[in-house]
Amino acid sequence: MNSARKTLFRISQSLTRRHKQLAIWILDVILAPLSFLLACMFTYGSPWPGAEISRLGPVFALAALFGGFASVAFGLMRIKLKSYQTFGTTGIFPYAALVAAGVFFVTTLPGLHFPVVGTLAFTLILFLAAIGARMLLLQLYLAALRYNLAPVRVLIYGAGTTGLRLASALKAHETIRVVAFLDDDPNLHRQRVAGLRIFAPERIRDIVRNHEITRVILAIPSSSAPRQMRLSRKLQALGLEVQSLPSFEQLVGTEILIDKLQSAPAGQFLNRDRLDISLPDGSQTYAGRSVLVSGAGGSIGSELCRQLLACGPTRLVLLEMSEPALYAIERELLAIPAGRNVTIVPVLGSVTDARAVRLAVQDHAVEVVVHAAAYKHVPLVEANPIAGLVNNVLGTRTLADVCVAAGVKRFLLVSTDKAVRPTNVMGASKRLAELVIQDMAHRHPGVQFSIVRFGNVLGSSGSVIPLFKEQIARGGPVTLTHEQVTRYFMTISEATRLVLMAGSFQDDSSLAKANVFVLDMGKPVRIRDLAEQLIEAAGYTLRDENNPAGDIEIKVIGLRPGEKLHEELLIGDGLLRTPHPRILRASEEDAQSQEIPQLLQKLGQIAATGDAAAARDLAIRTACGNGSPPDCAPRPEPRITLASQ
Repeated sequence: MNSARKTLFRISQSLTRRHKQLAIWILDVILAPLSFLLACMFTYGSPWPGAEISRLGPVFALAALFGGFASVAFGLMRIKLKSYQTFGTTGIFPYAALVAAGVFFVTTLPGLHFPVVGTLAFTLILFLAAIGARMLLLQLYLAALRYNLAPVRVLIYGAGTTGLRLASALKAHETIRVVAFLDDDPNLHRQRVAGLRIFAPERIRDIVRNHEITRVILAIPSSSAPRQMRLSRKLQALGLEVQSLPSFEQLVGTEILIDKLQSAPAGQFLNRDRLDISLPDGSQTYAGRSVLVSGAGGSIGSELCRQLLACGPTRLVLLEMSEPALYAIERELLAIPAGRNVTIVPVLGSVTDARAVRLAVQDHAVEVVVHAAAYKHVPLVEANPIAGLVNNVLGTRTLADVCVAAGVKRFLLVSTDKAVRPTNVMGASKRLAELVIQDMAHRHPGVQFSIVRFGNVLGSSGSVIPLFKEQIARGGPVTLTHEQVTRYFMTISEATRLVLMAGSFQDDSSLAKANVFVLDMGKPVRIRDLAEQLIEAAGYTLRDENNPAGDIEIKVIGLRPGEKLHEELLIGDGLLRTPHPRILRASEEDAQSQEIPQLLQKLGQIAATGDAAAARDLAIRTACGNGSPPDCAPRPEPRITLASQ
């Protein structure tokens, strides 16, 4: 058997396309007289050719001639055997009818006679013979192609129209064996369609084990994407390869083939009017100057660069420690028309590297610094406290020292609401960075130091919206830390406009020290409400106790280490007005200047020893005003009074 298959394989590989077409044409030529012989035997009731049949001898040659002509006329020899089931059967009957009509015409000539019943029998026999011969050739051809190849045994999940068409298409595949169907409809279980058995999904473990299944194809395009994703994960857990097939209506264009998870404008989830459209222009502060942005490749830093470019600086220095991020933002800025008149300077380095920072500031005569570089992901910094503190605290001091020595006029620190009474290392590191800047402002009044504090940024890396969208695209569940957790939110555009506006305020008696600017962000947003809105915006339904048939589930996983239930924006009790009513200045007391150098020295010593626990304890205790972490717990209802400036 194996030697025969090997011979078939060699023959099939050696034949050209023209050789195969010629073989099919010869087959059609031979089938016509053979079918006429069988029709004669059927008509005259004799298993052997008798006198009646002998008189029709010349007709056999004419039947072969008609068969060859009809095969060419209908192009049967050009149809591939693998495509024959789909495209070839419609051409076989006209072929058989044309050959039979020619034979019938010949038998009406004088001296020849063949009954009409015999002609009809000839038509049917030729039709069936042509189909059967091609099916036999196809199986021989597939057997040759499958020689020495291990077949992929496949289950099709879904016995509907899409599944049936897929099974029909795969029958002619060289290396795929469709074993059976799976379907959720109990009425279909134990039935057969297309020669294949339909099983309940609950039996898949037994089917996989007994039939050595390696792949499952999901042919259920009507099911929602989340359900298909959940089903895929369950099947993959069994060690199966899972593939998904769209509907044939989608493939041929009668049904739109789209990703249901459309991009939704981040601002629509704020439940308030956007703020950036009402902010005045502060571009005169940056026009014609050399500006440096640290963390230029990050979410906030890159948007700062885009908006600064429109302000018309002479030079924009991009300080970034990530090479891919720096490359991406440089290319983007160079492609913006506004950037053609601005010198873009990419600097690869960290704010903790004093040499790199000094060269970047001095060599490019930097006049304004916007410090956005920071490690900001709470769980990651919590797990790596020394790296977070060194980058966020000591890096801020390094950059500020270089700016003072180089004569930089303005220094803006991008901070966060997590710096207010922090319970995690990231928040504590940002609070310490604020204290460093306030200390620098006391010591060096010639530099205008400012701090801009705001809440979460929608759409930034690590924020909840990209995370929720990714989870929704995977079919859920959407993970929620707590049912009642809330956060302040703004868009990236709002945040960067705030930073640039705060940096544009002119020096006067009331702005002589490092000021903490806070944006009027409205009310905090409940994260569960945000998750539900994103699920609905993606076109899906929430799956819970009230709707067990829904698409996406929300799963509460608990607060992460150091994470608060609610965030705050103020350490003090009030806000002071600034030149714009939507940008407010926090009324907060500065730290004692003599404490900061000692803190930085101690922090550096602890970082050198690698004592993560000591570093965390020092950071949170100092950020809380020498209190313990429980003293940093947010106030239930902080009262914010608006005093005059």
